Amino acid sequence: MNGLPPSKHYNLTHYQQRYNWDCGLSCIIMILSAQQRAELLDNFEAVCREEGFGSSTWTIDLCYLLLRYQVRHEYFTQTLGIDPNYAQHTYYSKIIDKDERRVTRKFKDARAHGLRVEQRTVGMEVILRHLARHGPVILLTNASVLTCEVCKRNVLEKFGCFHLQCIIPKIRMPDHQRYAGHYVVLCGYDMAAEKLFYHNPEVHDGHICRCLIESMDTARRAYGTDEDIIFIYEKKAAAAATSE
Repeated sequence: MNGLPPSKHYNLTHYQQRYNWDCGLSCIIMILSAQQRAELLDNFEAVCREEGFGSSTWTIDLCYLLLRYQVRHEYFTQTLGIDPNYAQHTYYSKIIDKDERRVTRKFKDARAHGLRVEQRTVGMEVILRHLARHGPVILLTNASVLTCEVCKRNVLEKFGCFHLQCIIPKIRMPDHQRYAGHYVVLCGYDMAAEKLFYHNPEVHDGHICRCLIESMDTARRAYGTDEDIIFIYEKKAAAAATSE
């Protein structure tokens, strides 16, 4: 892509999720500074309670958590709120009733809190440009189609580093209907190899996952994700990135 470094990598400290629901929070923890990370982990239950999400997080919850720690970011999504069609989907049906009021309120109040939330989708070229110039990216993906060349398996096959208790595999359903929401953090790319690098919070040994750019695009655009994406803007003085 014209004008972009041929490769880029952000040196994030990997964090493995501890529960069957905290992949999104674990991605946030990887973004935070060491001091912020320690503060959140030391007060984990209190923070979850104060933020109001308990053990069920939506992308808008992650944005408010980033606001709490003064991390500059932007959130783009297809749907400002909850898509009513998701109520018919097994993955969402059990949590929508419980979460709808909180999620709707947070979207409504976002601008008043200084959050930038926009109803729009972006192409992969925008994602690569952000990685090149500004910082990491948090994506909501469908783990049914998320792959890793290091792990040698599709995420849902529960092989090697992947156990993914935070998702609900629907093995008997056709591929286009299977949905298992899972957050990951993009931390770099290699244009010559056409690869993206990402941290998967389910990884237990801290390795960085790798897949084709096209494969990640498929996982993030899948039905159920709303193409939710959080662009992180690193502080220039604290940016830990290398480029070639």
